[in-house]
Amino acid sequence: MTSQEAIDIYAGLGACAALGLAAGGFAYCAMKPQSQVFGRTLIAPDAPGELALTFDDGPNPACTPRLLDLLASHQVQATFFMIGGFGEREPELVRRVASAGHLIGNHTWSHPNLALTAARQVEEELRRTSETLEQILGTAVRYFRPPFGGRRPFVLRTARNLGLTPVTWNAMTNDWEEPVANAIAGRLTRMVDRLTERGRAANIVLHDGGHRMLGTDRNPSMNAASQLLDRYSATHRFVTLDAWSSEAPSLG
Repeated sequence: MTSQEAIDIYAGLGACAALGLAAGGFAYCAMKPQSQVFGRTLIAPDAPGELALTFDDGPNPACTPRLLDLLASHQVQATFFMIGGFGEREPELVRRVASAGHLIGNHTWSHPNLALTAARQVEEELRRTSETLEQILGTAVRYFRPPFGGRRPFVLRTARNLGLTPVTWNAMTNDWEEPVANAIAGRLTRMVDRLTERGRAANIVLHDGGHRMLGTDRNPSMNAASQLLDRYSATHRFVTLDAWSSEAPSLG
């Protein structure tokens, strides 16, 4: 462990202890998507009726093309947080996502938990992914979502030094392991409706890929996305995350 890593961890523990979080404090600060103790992340503004559909762990040739067709049929743009190693292997699919008007973000090179990753690897994961995606796209990548939500002060500083805005979320379920689309959509619908009632926008996470390999079956997630689009297209406004980048995060 480097001296900087030790400083970050002890500083984080001190901040958590100051909040009275004790033994579970570090885990809460590092992994809870709404926590801002280790540093600010973009979640969603106080904007009831706005939804951001975001998709993690692509690009995935098994599901991402179908998702693009689905979004196009509803004239909705989404945000895709891509794994750099997959983007390098599927550059045409990366370009197809961007050419359809969707926003592309950095989801690291190999999907580690950055709360527990050595400082040198953290920087390499973020830098390599941004450089690869930017070379494919010809435009800058400005948003970053830490895998599993895992972060610590060094991770957020590194992201900002690379020109990346860290992003978490306020609406996610276990779509990566749930086989029933209705269950995924039902849970997310309840979250979105609660957020709307509380005057908040929803930053929704679904998965169009799996971080372990290309070709992961994400059909339940795709079908759940279809249900959300059908339910909310007439009553809510779908946005990409850059629409919220100047807004303060809403917690919860």
